[in-house]
Amino acid sequence: DVHSEEEDCINQARRQDEEVINDDVREECIAKRKGKREIVLPARLKDCVACMAYALPVIEIDIPTSFTEATRSGEAKHWHEAMDDEMLSLMKNKTWEVVELPKGRKAIGCKWVYAKKDGIDDVNPVRFKARLVAKGYAQKEGMDYNEIFSPVVKHSSIRILLALVAQFDLELVQLDVKTAFLHGNLSEEIYIRQPEGYEEKGKEGLVCKLNKSLYGLKQSPRQ
Repeated sequence: DVHSEEEDCINQARRQDEEVINDDVREECIAKRKGKREIVLPARLKDCVACMAYALPVIEIDIPTSFTEATRSGEAKHWHEAMDDEMLSLMKNKTWEVVELPKGRKAIGCKWVYAKKDGIDDVNPVRFKARLVAKGYAQKEGMDYNEIFSPVVKHSSIRILLALVAQFDLELVQLDVKTAFLHGNLSEEIYIRQPEGYEEKGKEGLVCKLNKSLYGLKQSPRQ
């Protein structure tokens, strides 16, 4: 009859639900009992790991976070020399000119960023580096910058170049451009405050009008 058919359908549905639940519990138990896969570094890469660890250039020990900390630390002499070198590069590249801030314009702040890098053993074990960085987060789009996309080389292009060098037995030379960002000309009119500790005497109230891109500006990598 109709009543018995309904009961059979209900019982069948219950049995199917119980089977699904049992299957889920069984799979969960298997997953818990299954041992974790152990990842083993290939033998050919063990030496590479040690080399990469040795090649890391930055030393994160006693790094000052501000100009005041740098000048008050026990290594103040080294930090001053690093900042002097940075200022020499800035002046050599004619990065800015000291002017009065025009009405309606706002000067962007800047700060010193410090780092220690591995040097040459027994000669200069640690290199002290100082960079003057603009506070680019204060820039306004459309006024202080427009395009910021920076094109980069493709790895396939590098591989083609290396293949040509190998095929034709050419010499390949690699170089690093020191203070690379300072070689980019700015098309926008940007003003920054004078670097802390290096304000021009008698012109403390003036600002720097940038002629070249500076670290921290949004458009610097593109320039």
